[in-house]
Amino acid sequence: MIRIVGGEFKGRKLKKVPSAQVRPISHRLKETLFNILHDHLVDLVVLDGFAGTGSLGLEALSRGAAEVIFVDELPLATKIIKENVAKCGVENRVRILTKEFNRAIIQLAKEGKKFDLVFLDPPYSLLEERNPLKVLKKREVISPGGKIILRQHRRINFEPKYYSPQRVVVEGDDKLVFYEEEDA
Repeated sequence: MIRIVGGEFKGRKLKKVPSAQVRPISHRLKETLFNILHDHLVDLVVLDGFAGTGSLGLEALSRGAAEVIFVDELPLATKIIKENVAKCGVENRVRILTKEFNRAIIQLAKEGKKFDLVFLDPPYSLLEERNPLKVLKKREVISPGGKIILRQHRRINFEPKYYSPQRVVVEGDDKLVFYEEEDA
């Protein structure tokens, strides 16, 4: 069962994506993440990359984010995200892209989009293969001081060349790595 853990939609149940390709974040890890972010979500523009169920982006909206763009290349995932967004009644504050992540970022960069907070939860194999942090840096879609939070397996030591970890949180088999865009 996936639930919103805090804010306006606290306790709201979300649908799961019935696919082995989607690994929903545990309730405990999500709670830890949002306890760290705490009051720093109000009015932010958020990107939920490899969004799966949309749980992280919806949690951010529940806690005051202004807008969330969800990106997932699985049509089944974006269908579930759309249903979960409707359950929360925030259709006017979201955009959902069914697109490969790097292509979505290229499109959003052409539109001049900038993000204050980015959640990345890619399949583990894609970290090295497609390197989502590289396209974020290259396309300059992160606002100065913006944060990127990457979920990965705790045994993976992925180190992007353009960002240094600001904080690492390990919970079970998962690791959250926090990066920050330099100020302009």
